[in-house]
Amino acid sequence: MYKYDTNEFMSNLYEGVYIVDSNRKIVFWNTGSEIITGYKSSEVINNHCYQNILKHVDKSGNRLCFDGCPLQNTLTTGNTNENDVFLEHKSGYRVPVSVKTFPLYDNDKNIIAAVEVFTDNSFRKSQYEENLELKKIIRIDELTGIYNRKFLEFQLNKSIKESREFNSIFGILFIDIDHFKNINDTYGHNTGDGVLQIIANTIRLNLRPEDIIGRWGGEEFVAIVKTDNEDVLKEIAERIRHLVENSSYKNNNLNVSVTISIGGTIFNRKDSLKILIEKADKNMYVSKHSGRNKVTIK
Repeated sequence: MYKYDTNEFMSNLYEGVYIVDSNRKIVFWNTGSEIITGYKSSEVINNHCYQNILKHVDKSGNRLCFDGCPLQNTLTTGNTNENDVFLEHKSGYRVPVSVKTFPLYDNDKNIIAAVEVFTDNSFRKSQYEENLELKKIIRIDELTGIYNRKFLEFQLNKSIKESREFNSIFGILFIDIDHFKNINDTYGHNTGDGVLQIIANTIRLNLRPEDIIGRWGGEEFVAIVKTDNEDVLKEIAERIRHLVENSSYKNNNLNVSVTISIGGTIFNRKDSLKILIEKADKNMYVSKHSGRNKVTIK
């Protein structure tokens, strides 16, 4: 008997993927389905697709869940079907999607389930334009090897758009090296460059894979952190602060230790990019004025 595969690969596809059993009961609903439809897995699992949850219609307005359901046809005939249809988002608006359905068999070649994969067509053009834009951007800061300000601004604008459309909140950290001018004046700019590289690598290697770090300019860094929890954001910031405090730039007999001041905030959907950065920057200065080598999140 086929076992439904709910592994991480299928769960995290950008495309919507759901599986119905032979009775058209929904037994799997991935993250992509949640994003495109607005329905959480817990809201649809163990319901039946013929209950018209997504209210699929074709371009003529025909209700496919009652007459012409691609999944029903696949379960009955074993055919693979491809259609352009329109589903109803949980919020009530219509989303154009390309749908593909195909059967799943047991060891005796009996159809025991069907899979529907659907892609949000409204994002094809925007994704293509984003890819073109990315090709024009020099993404990496030459000195530190992390992302540069242009790429950070691109990612921040993208995160803001996703937050407003898909309810995916995020946080940012604004990071500044303490007394960096003194380092340059005392040891020279080559040492200053080395300090920037040490700090950039310490932060990059100790963020989570889903988070992004880049150089905002001079001795300033910005991290985009995938969390809606202020305590999690503060925990990550404190870990970075502590690791930098316990790192140092070494060259011959030179050993230069530095600290950083961090300000952070959780994105509010009413905020523009400018306001978001200003909030984090203001919190960073609170850390500076309260003695440096501190974290301020609010």
